[in-house]
Parts: sequence; C-alpha cells; structure tokens
Amino acid sequence: MLVNIDRYQIAVTNSHACVKAWQHLLGAELAGIDEVIHLNATRTRLRLGIGFIEILEPKGPGIVADALDARGPHFFAAGAATYDMAGVAERLAKFTDNVLTESGQMYVLGADVGIPGLRLVISQHEERPSVGAIDYIYEATLLAADAQQQTERFAEVFNLDAQSFVNIDSPRFGYNGTLTLFKESELHRFEVISPINPETTMARFFQKIGPCLYMGFAETNELWNIEQKTQASNLGMTIDRPEDRSDALVADQIWMHPATLGGMMLGLSRPSMAWSWSGSPERVTTVS
Repeated sequence: MLVNIDRYQIAVTNSHACVKAWQHLLGAELAGIDEVIHLNATRTRLRLGIGFIEILEPKGPGIVADALDARGPHFFAAGAATYDMAGVAERLAKFTDNVLTESGQMYVLGADVGIPGLRLVISQHEERPSVGAIDYIYEATLLAADAQQQTERFAEVFNLDAQSFVNIDSPRFGYNGTLTLFKESELHRFEVISPINPETTMARFFQKIGPCLYMGFAETNELWNIEQKTQASNLGMTIDRPEDRSDALVADQIWMHPATLGGMMLGLSRPSMAWSWSGSPERVTTVS
C-alpha cells in the first residue's frame, strides 16, 4: 500500500535560510512555491534525491504556527507515496473520518488513527530522476512511548506486512523498536522507537516533547563530499567512521544536526550501509 518515503516537511519561521541550507549542503533544487491552505502556510518545494523537501512557513495563525510556538523549527511531517490513493483513502476511512485532502494529497494526523506524534502526507507515487547529493530518502523516525504497540498500529492502519519488519536495538543511543520495512528488499520504512536509557539526549528530548517525528535518514554516494562541505561551513554534524579507517575515506554514516538544516536532523548513510541494521548485513559493501 505504501511504496516509499518520498518527502519531509519542515516547519520554520524563516524559509529563506532553511532553503539555502538544503541547497548549499545537499544540492536541493527549487521546484516551486505554493500554499497549503488548511495549514495556512507557504510551502517551498525542493527536489532532492527522488523526492522532495517541503519547507512550511506560517502565513498567520494555524496548525504550523501553533507547532512552531510549541517546538520551534522542526520536522513537521513525513511523506509517503502509494500507487493506490483511493485504496489508501478507503483503508484510512476504517479508522478516521478526519483525513484532509488538498491538491491531490492526503494529510493524516496520527492522533486520529491511534499513532500519537505522527503527521503524514500521502501522495501518488511518481518516477523521478535523482537530484542533488542524495540518492533517496528512506526513513522517518517516530519516537513512541510504546514502540511495540505503535508498530502494530502502523501495520494495522497502513496494511503493512509485519513479516518484513526488523527489530532494532541501539545500546549506543539508548533505544529499541522496529523498522517497518514496506518491502523486505528495500529500505523504505518508518522507524518506530522508544528511548530506554534516561541519560541519553533522545530520552531527554522525548521527556520534553513526547511522541513526535524525530529525524529522517537518506542514502547517498556523496557522503564524503557532504562531510567536507559541512565541516568547511563550520556546521554541526556527528560522524560515524571506524577508528581504523582513514579520514580520506568515506564514513559509514553522518548525522547533520537540526540547526545545520534549519530545524530537522538528517542521517546520511553510504550506499548499502543501512542494511547492517536493517535485516540484511550481508548486503553491506566494504570500503577500500
């Protein structure tokens, strides 16, 4: 039913600064500026990878303005694509009558379908050429009080095959949960996780904000170049490179801090690397 994660929406107070960051660091290209009426927000659409980054700036009182008052700039909504918009609408109607449709997209509030913290935009799947330094985005992370319960709800509401799901456990970052892979052979999924170590940054964030979208992840062949450009710009990121690997060689992954990209944290992994924690470690290629 869901094919891929195809966009992120970011709520900001200054669209211009956010757009410039995505363009400069990741090569995003302007695709257009319009308005999302029910959000009372201007939307700047950027093409990146095979999807979109959509920057939302409030025009006045409304949902986006309220979200910014509560959290400041942040990852506002995830986007998923489907081949069957009518089928998804029929499925969602079993759980809520509050799905908004605007300009051919469906807007789902997680609280209406029993998934607190989720905002989801569903679009018709389209084949697009890759743009910029990202190959494709593949993950949206939801922080949940009970990851197992919320994972089951994702499967139920969006008709996902739980046989393709992968359990994930991160002692390093202090969380556990599930990757709800849409297809066993592809990376696209929601990561539904719960902090389990109260001393971590994630746990403190969750205690403050509660269930919410936390970050996204993308795959890129340009990881080393992105790292160098971010360092040269003196912007925040966290680098995951094995201790025995030269700095002249690509890292396994990096995390671009929220302030670096205008309010949203984005993880970037080198090609194939994400399979090391996504159920098929044998698919990971070595770095030489």
